[in-house]
Amino acid sequence: QVQLVESGGGSVQAGGSLRLSCAASGAGYSRYCMGWFRQAPGKEREEVAVIHSAGGIPWIANSVAGRFTIYKDTAKRTLYLQMDGLKPEDTAMYYCAAVPVPGQGCPSDDFKYESWGQGTQVTVSS
Repeated sequence: QVQLVESGGGSVQAGGSLRLSCAASGAGYSRYCMGWFRQAPGKEREEVAVIHSAGGIPWIANSVAGRFTIYKDTAKRTLYLQMDGLKPEDTAMYYCAAVPVPGQGCPSDDFKYESWGQGTQVTVSS
């Protein structure tokens, strides 16, 4: 199983930017999906963005489309989430997750992801 460590969270004012990183180590997957999820206090964890190891068009939640960008550096085994135009409603704990997959599709259910990081807090003030 792969180990994931997130970094890059912090506190910013509305309209600001942050870039989250997720460094992977340990056993790798030949074909996989990696994604960012977030959970705000009192709310369920939600999927934010997902990318397939083969590339293609990443999946982005409607709530962050046009503001967040997910991308990966395969050589560094690192996943990123560039967050621009941050809003107070983006405040949450952000988690990185990964799962091996047999085909081209990525699961949307968080419980299907096998490896999770410890999370990094993002706080956006108005």
